[in-house]
Amino acid sequence: MYGLIGRIKAVPGQREALSTILMEGASSMPGCLSYVVALDPADPDALWVTEVWDSEASHKASLALPVVKDAITRGKPLIAAFDQYIQTVPVGGHGLRATI
Repeated sequence: MYGLIGRIKAVPGQREALSTILMEGASSMPGCLSYVVALDPADPDALWVTEVWDSEASHKASLALPVVKDAITRGKPLIAAFDQYIQTVPVGGHGLRATI
């Protein structure tokens, strides 16, 4: 499996709009096992996005999907910064099959 955890800073006042865009179409990405958008309780403009994919190749392929391209186009003006971006190797958990 392949995982990503990212913190995105929205333009002030645009966090809810950005979270809505990020969640649209999340269930229609082949190979995506989990895609969670969460509010950062310590920062009114920040979001955390946690992703689990069956492979890095599936994640890369998702960037070519029309729904993802559309979300990027609509979301980009609402993003002030990408604060953190961490790659992980998920080993299992609730809703995921264990790999070790």
